[in-house]
Amino acid sequence: MFVEYLKYQEAGRHANVADLHKHLSVMKFAIFGNKHQTKKSKSIEKLFDVITQNGDKFAIDGPFYDFLRKEKIAMPAPDEIITGNEFTADIAISFGGDGTLLRTASRIGRKAIPILGINAGRLGLLTPTSNEDIGYVIGKIHNKEYYIEELSLIEALTDGEELNSYPFALNEIAVMKHDSSSMMTIDVTLNGNDKITYQADGLIVAAPSGSTGYSLSVGGPIITPDANVLVLTPIAPHSLSARPIVISDSTVIDIKVNSRSRNFLIAIDGRNESCSETTRITVRKADYRQLVIRRHEHTFIQNLKDKLMWGTDLRD
Repeated sequence: MFVEYLKYQEAGRHANVADLHKHLSVMKFAIFGNKHQTKKSKSIEKLFDVITQNGDKFAIDGPFYDFLRKEKIAMPAPDEIITGNEFTADIAISFGGDGTLLRTASRIGRKAIPILGINAGRLGLLTPTSNEDIGYVIGKIHNKEYYIEELSLIEALTDGEELNSYPFALNEIAVMKHDSSSMMTIDVTLNGNDKITYQADGLIVAAPSGSTGYSLSVGGPIITPDANVLVLTPIAPHSLSARPIVISDSTVIDIKVNSRSRNFLIAIDGRNESCSETTRITVRKADYRQLVIRRHEHTFIQNLKDKLMWGTDLRD
């Protein structure tokens, strides 16, 4: 309970423990989901059942609500349809895969709302709760028996054209070539001093929670979520000496791209947009953290074993 009280106190929403107990006697969930998992969407009925049985309330994202109605999913009337990013809740639920959780995080922004990721996707490294565990986990949350983990985010800033995307990333910020043209020259300066030049198809700057995502797929290291580091991982580098490097998360990273196509893509947790090569990108650690809900018994290493079979001898 003390952990939850600190979170609400930091958000300026409650003045004392009595207020917190009163507020949490009935919880409000904000539900976001994947509109492309038709076969698995029916399992969300269990989520609605548990929420209503506990006497709690829920709001639901408008497009996801329309999708569930189209799929004829049985659900009680929500207390609120979420149409923008101005919403309140005690807990946000991301029902889908890792991509759904990343989109949910961008909707929450700086609001001190923890996310519970329920895996209705494929791998789900960020969403360890399975459909089969919905009743158990929601019951634990209702009884205030859960752990809040704080994850670092990174931010992209530009010196020219403004980005259309939400500039904060829980996983990674990547610059990539725009099409199938020749590789790019990517000049990276760390803290205004050390310069690195990559000849490659792109470069990934990954936060710790993103080390098991895009960065890992192109040879980056696995980083524990509580590490105070960032990872620079080149994409298809032209030199065998270009290897991923782990740096302090206090480092300010300036990126300049030269491309024959005169433009490049920037991807912020998968939200892509085109930039002119005259645009300079600065990546730095964000000034806030994303709150996620973890079960006490489910550690990061256990998740690696379950999802990636990490450290498993398949010869046994």
